[in-house]
Amino acid sequence: MGAAARLAALGLELPVVAPPVAAYVPAVRSGSYVYTAGQLPFVAGVLPATGKVGADVTPDDAVGLARIAALNALAAVAGLLGGGADALDRIVRVVKVVGFVASEPTFTGQPTVVNGASLLLHEVLGDAGIHARSAVGVAVLPLDSPVEVEIVVELGS
Repeated sequence: MGAAARLAALGLELPVVAPPVAAYVPAVRSGSYVYTAGQLPFVAGVLPATGKVGADVTPDDAVGLARIAALNALAAVAGLLGGGADALDRIVRVVKVVGFVASEPTFTGQPTVVNGASLLLHEVLGDAGIHARSAVGVAVLPLDSPVEVEIVVELGS
């Protein structure tokens, strides 16, 4: 089953790629790798929640936001490749995921939050979605987003 069919089975569609909020592009290709910029959990151009995880945003809600950010990262990859969800079938491996979690000072559940992104990538890409990962707690993220996700993927020929 391809990525487009998996997305449909999950009831998901690739969103429109969010325009950059500064001087960068959503994704860059170098050789057989695509690196995304950090993706926020925008839904139709709006952040569904803002603030710190553990204070303003529940950990469970943050997991969902990490899923959305990962979906936005996949959209950035597909957009760079010039296609819709079928373009994701060119991914042979998600190499690395970095998830940033804007955290209340005593919150230590960053790995659980970033699992939202990791599980979404595995659900959409199958074994190609299994990856190395970092989950980092930070004081604040752009636009007061609770989470930000970036990915590195390897493309097949």
